Amino acid sequence: MRKGLKIYLTISLVILLVAGVGIGYIWSEMRPSAQGEQDIPVVIEQGSGTAAIASQLEEQGIIRNALIFKVYLKWNGEGSRFQAGKYLFRSGSTYDNIIAKLNSGDVVAEEMVRFTIPEGYTVEQIADKLSKDGIVDKERFLKLTDDTSWLKQSAPLVTHIPDGVKLKHKLEGYLFPETYELKKGSSEEDIITRMVQETEKRLSQASPSWEADLKTRGLSFHEMMTLASLVEREAVVDTERPLIAGVIDNRIAKGMRLQIDATVQYALDKPKERLYYKDLEIDSPYNTYKIDKLPPGPISSPSTASIQAVLKPEASEYLYYVTKKDGSQTHLFAKTFPEHERNIEQSKKTAGQ
Repeated sequence: MRKGLKIYLTISLVILLVAGVGIGYIWSEMRPSAQGEQDIPVVIEQGSGTAAIASQLEEQGIIRNALIFKVYLKWNGEGSRFQAGKYLFRSGSTYDNIIAKLNSGDVVAEEMVRFTIPEGYTVEQIADKLSKDGIVDKERFLKLTDDTSWLKQSAPLVTHIPDGVKLKHKLEGYLFPETYELKKGSSEEDIITRMVQETEKRLSQASPSWEADLKTRGLSFHEMMTLASLVEREAVVDTERPLIAGVIDNRIAKGMRLQIDATVQYALDKPKERLYYKDLEIDSPYNTYKIDKLPPGPISSPSTASIQAVLKPEASEYLYYVTKKDGSQTHLFAKTFPEHERNIEQSKKTAGQ
């Protein structure tokens, strides 16, 4: 009897010792890591499970033991509400503090970059601006705008750009002029994709029935964007855009050359403050003083108002217009060339008024 009691006491003592050592080990491993002075960034990827998160926290020195942390989560029914994102943890954080942070999604705000593309900018002007602001590599940006194959999945709008047509830049006119805010460090691909997607988004604002409007007008999507880019460069005052779009239509219907100075500026290697008669003779598919049709593609990034004007032009008998020189940035319109010449003289007289 005494022998049995002795064995029982011995076993009990061993169990207590083992349990004590085990509890001591667990307590030791659950203790916060040594208090650090710097926050440690930890990125929790979308879809990460508790095992992966625990291992990541251990590897980065936030916790001592991933297995014990995982058991702690299981015991307390935690882990299902953890949110992905970039967190800042300080070594020495308790389990409960870590869990609370992951549950609340207390992530670090992404550093953003903000930039504005003015209406009527060309691809090259956009590349120049973003390059000077340190946002893109100009050469890479321009190279990407000359190809559409990489964009077809994320921005199907580019499938409207015809193949086999020689364009200065394939994405000319398809990068919407707007103020953008993207994550700092976004790639050239990210930025271009976002801008093309914005163009697609704005179409319904220009006209909810834009596809039906195109059919009614007998225009392809690319022709619409080309016309809108011309209107963008010709008009400053929004109320005149539909009328100018109508004048362009009238000239096309009569087989007249469009003779739009902005197309010559686009054809030149470098735009000029003032065009000379010799500039109008430049050999280019974009020069509407030399061709009897639309240019092969857009010459700038059109605004919503210009797209809307092309979809719903204002009917008139006008064939000509000239900019007033009184600073109003509006135009004088004419039905005949003699009337147009009188308008030119009238415009000169108003200069400086």
